[in-house]
Amino acid sequence: MRSDDLHSLQDDMVAFIEGHGMRRLPGYVTEDIATVQWEGDRNPDSWKDFVEMAKAAGAPFLTMSSVVLEKQDVEMLLAQIHAENYSDEDASELQEAQYLVNYVGKIGFVQLGFAYQGVIFVHESATEWYERYQHLLEFVEEYSDLVFGDDDEEDHG
Repeated sequence: MRSDDLHSLQDDMVAFIEGHGMRRLPGYVTEDIATVQWEGDRNPDSWKDFVEMAKAAGAPFLTMSSVVLEKQDVEMLLAQIHAENYSDEDASELQEAQYLVNYVGKIGFVQLGFAYQGVIFVHESATEWYERYQHLLEFVEEYSDLVFGDDDEEDHG
């Protein structure tokens, strides 16, 4: 069963990484960098294999980043949903956003990464609520783009 808070997972990762004599670099590997995503969804301890792979590759450190859901994050999402005046059929998104208040202060996402021969390898762990949160953010962004369009398409003539 997946946890709804990755604080203890993050603590275990820190201890495991340090136990292997490696250092941690606070940093997030962005999507605009070419990466290889670790596939270990079926094994909840696959991050340990990832750390051991980094050590075997001679990586001196791993990047480590986590996301804690802040009250402001939920408030901003709710404000965006209200500002867009979504129709009643989209009320489920509003309810889902309101439900996220239950996860304020919890870690929903942890990313580990290391570089080897010019390639960045990444391992990500996420809670179900964090994945729903990301989906809502994308939904709001897509809806906003549909309603307001792209500024580059305006006729300036």
